[in-house]
Amino acid sequence: MAEISDVTQQAIDYSQRIPNNVDLSNDRTLQRALEHWQPAFLNWWSETGPANTAALQVYLRTAVSVDRDGWANFGYVRMPEYRWGIFLTPRDETRKIHFGDHKGEPAWQDVPGEYRSTLRRIIVTQGDTEPASVEQQKLLGATCPSLYDLRNLFQVNVEEGRHLWSMVYLLHRHFGRDGREEAEALLQRRSGDPNNPRILTAFNEKTANWLAFYMFAFFTDRDGKFQLAALAESGFDPLARTTKFMLTEEAYHMFVGESGVARVMQRSCEVMREQNLTDPSQVRAQGVIDLETLQRFVNFHYSVTLDLFGSEISSNAATFYTGGLKGRHAETNISDDHSLSSDFYSVQKIANGAIVNRQVPALTALNARLRDDYTREIQAAVDRWNRIPEKFNSPFRITLPHPGFHRRIGNFAGHYVSPDGRVLSKEEWQRHSAAWLPSDDDHAFVGSLMGPVVELGKFANWIAPPARGIDNLPIEFEYVRFN
Repeated sequence: MAEISDVTQQAIDYSQRIPNNVDLSNDRTLQRALEHWQPAFLNWWSETGPANTAALQVYLRTAVSVDRDGWANFGYVRMPEYRWGIFLTPRDETRKIHFGDHKGEPAWQDVPGEYRSTLRRIIVTQGDTEPASVEQQKLLGATCPSLYDLRNLFQVNVEEGRHLWSMVYLLHRHFGRDGREEAEALLQRRSGDPNNPRILTAFNEKTANWLAFYMFAFFTDRDGKFQLAALAESGFDPLARTTKFMLTEEAYHMFVGESGVARVMQRSCEVMREQNLTDPSQVRAQGVIDLETLQRFVNFHYSVTLDLFGSEISSNAATFYTGGLKGRHAETNISDDHSLSSDFYSVQKIANGAIVNRQVPALTALNARLRDDYTREIQAAVDRWNRIPEKFNSPFRITLPHPGFHRRIGNFAGHYVSPDGRVLSKEEWQRHSAAWLPSDDDHAFVGSLMGPVVELGKFANWIAPPARGIDNLPIEFEYVRFN
């Protein structure tokens, strides 16, 4: 705590302590707001960030500008001293709003009065996910499978913290007293707290082991990518520019997830071939994760993440779009009129005990479209995973469950759908769901494999080494120093 107390008592050097390209040193109002908020942020980090890390030196990437040379500065950093910055992509003076009722108008540099509360809600909801994921991953460092993975966890953590700063900047800069109060509330909610939980359900789930972390980074951070990409189309230019820069960092989080699961599959397939094993219990006996358990984790994390997109039919999404507040993924690359006043989109629902497709107004189906874009990208990554068992001549393939499987929000909420898309009775679901979702025994088994491996170049038995190290460094590099 001494280190953090020292930091909070120092005067803030706005070019060094908070790297930024928003002219922070000349904005006295914003300075005062951040002088009040920064100590609370550091206290939050100390309380709920990665446990027992204050003394560690971690080889981290720090953004100090948005240009090529400034985006990725690598070096050893003590975690509480990480320089969380505020960055927006450079402003395009000619940028127009590309969709909705305001299409063709100049992008807004200030918050339009009629959209003030809606924009604030959008920013707060996005901002709330950033500290939530840090809180969910607080204890993972104690069971790291390698120094390489430990460093990657910490990189994800500090960048989620920086994304929180990005949203808080918007609240402080553009929303006055209401924004300051919302920024404070972002540090008061806690993941999983029954009395003051995070806003979105998925961010109140536990991330109890590294397999769950890789799945979260792969599935849930990819939802973050698609939500940020939709916000990057916003007619409110500061929000669009902020989220565009956030996307550059989000890509690495997804890499950590995808490569992490791939390395688990790689190691499992190696052991299966070496020992000539196919039975899951025999695979587990070798101290690696059987592919059937991986499938159940995929089923859970994919279905929970689909709920983050909201209901397939949404009047709120339509309002955001017509108002120019939130667009579609890659909006400017879509060849339509960008108003959707007469367009339709196909959405699945259950009718008379069967899954059917219905054409609905595209304007109200924006969540469904964004989710479908997400699923196509997820499927491409799953196809890459499946090259691993194929390489080992194993017939096993990871598959994505039907989008109606295990859903709590939207058209499938309250229904029972199997992974292959059959509508079941509640009794049928209860008989079979243990084969489709991780059980208590699955979590206990995966948890039993978790133990810290901190020797240089060494990896836990259940995961393969990566193909290459960080920043062109060798795999056996000292990515984390403990003194």
